[in-house]
Amino acid sequence: MEFCVEDSTDVHVLLEDHRIVFSCKNADGVELYNEIEFYAKVNSKDSQDKRSGRSITCFVRKWKEKVAWPRLTKEDIKPVWLSVDFDNWRDWEGDEEVELAQVEHYAELLKKVSTKRPPPAMDDLDDDSDSGDATN
Repeated sequence: MEFCVEDSTDVHVLLEDHRIVFSCKNADGVELYNEIEFYAKVNSKDSQDKRSGRSITCFVRKWKEKVAWPRLTKEDIKPVWLSVDFDNWRDWEGDEEVELAQVEHYAELLKKVSTKRPPPAMDDLDDDSDSGDATN
């Protein structure tokens, strides 16, 4: 989640298992406050936030990571200020197929690399090729 507030001060992020509370002041000194009840439980201990001059980004881990949520919020109504960041979008449908294809690809590569073949024949190498250069 990203809260876009330029030159924020007095930033407070409270992340609990079922909600996040965010507050700060913007560059004009206006106090901003948001409270979001999550659709399902999150792992508050394994989540964190990062602040920059333009925004506060919260990295929130779901409690059940492989389970897709139909929405972020518990309520069925999306707040008008909330939007999807498609740069960080993850489509859960088809992920298992993609991961399986990657595993199969790497398994094939490993087979090719680990196949034991006899060493190459070196009969075409001249034994005194180095000594001929030394006499010239």
